[in-house]
Amino acid sequence: MRDRHTPPLAVPPLTIDGDRLWSSLMAMARIGPGVAGGCNRQALTDADREGRDLFVSWAREAGCRVSIDQMGNIFARRPGRDDEAAPVLAGSHLDTQPTGGRFDGVYGVLAGLEVVRSLNDRGIQTLRPIEVACWTNEEGARFAPAMLGSGVVSGTYDLEFAYARQDKSGRSFKDELARIGYLGDTPAAPREFAAMFEAHIEQGPILEHEGNTIGVVTGIQGAYWFDVTLDGQSCHAGPTPMALRRDPWRAAAPIIAEGFAIAERNGPDGRFTIGDMKAEPGSRNTVPHRVTFPIDMRHPDMARLDAMVAAFRGFAEARSSDHRIGFAMEQVWRMPATAFDARLIDLIEESAEQLGYRHRRIVSGAGHDSLHTAQFAPTAMIFVPCAGGLSHNEAEDATPADLAAGASVLLHAMLKAADA
Repeated sequence: MRDRHTPPLAVPPLTIDGDRLWSSLMAMARIGPGVAGGCNRQALTDADREGRDLFVSWAREAGCRVSIDQMGNIFARRPGRDDEAAPVLAGSHLDTQPTGGRFDGVYGVLAGLEVVRSLNDRGIQTLRPIEVACWTNEEGARFAPAMLGSGVVSGTYDLEFAYARQDKSGRSFKDELARIGYLGDTPAAPREFAAMFEAHIEQGPILEHEGNTIGVVTGIQGAYWFDVTLDGQSCHAGPTPMALRRDPWRAAAPIIAEGFAIAERNGPDGRFTIGDMKAEPGSRNTVPHRVTFPIDMRHPDMARLDAMVAAFRGFAEARSSDHRIGFAMEQVWRMPATAFDARLIDLIEESAEQLGYRHRRIVSGAGHDSLHTAQFAPTAMIFVPCAGGLSHNEAEDATPADLAAGASVLLHAMLKAADA
């Protein structure tokens, strides 16, 4: 018998069922399988419908009331003691890239469902309702732009704009949403939430490289996409002296080098990427009359990012002029830098510490639905490592232990927010 001088036995902290989470993830991964171990479950396809149906069936089995809005966003609601209070939400997306992985997006949805299941297991009723969301068309692989479902709810895009989006076959978003049976009638508009959380694989290598289990995400990097066009004059590669050419490559080379230098000067968070390039007419022994390439510039501080863009544009204009080259730089897309809610960031950090997981604060380099939800509700994200930092790749992978850790941190953060 223990006496009053014996220290009390340590009570294990509340955690989710990691085996059940993994089983659910693997069951979902069998829907829309890829060709190399990943998934091809693009938005509003038959595979997307099957994945949605499975999630809805699981949510109802867990006692949730399911509603679907005009954008096909799914909300599974677990009642609270005060069911009129603003709910606490966890969610992400079920759609994938054509050669996507098993965890991008789906982890955040099923981690939220696992929170509900774990609360049911222990008979815990929260003060506020708990909701799990599946946002429509986050990837944008079939219908551009990305993050369309959450974007309409936030007011970033009009409903009719979204409905009119077409895939490469000319099928409209609205028609395909109706075809798969997920054209709901609940308004796709903001409503009050006490907190919104999104658990996600990092999609980068930092957590794994540093040996951290949890990334406490403080915000999302701002990003610009531009198309750069450099116009010169075609001529024969042999007879034309270098000094007499109007070769777009003479401007392109220093311009590209300066883009990387600007990112490095704004490190460690500055980013500069060129993912494609084209020279016209594209003949080995002809100086091209045009070189075009897209650029992607990112930084978590919008003022710094705007300064990076201005510096790049000024340098590019000057070097093009030096070489008698026409220069154009057209903006294609802009993603504003987003700072997450400080209170929720602290809750995630406290939860990671309580559970004993090694963690660090981190900025998301990729866009997520949380970019849009942060416009109308307190929002924060939880990252877990992915192998080699790979994502949007069928080789994408994560360990069951890390996925369970992230979901357990989500459980504790949501409990704190739901009883506040």
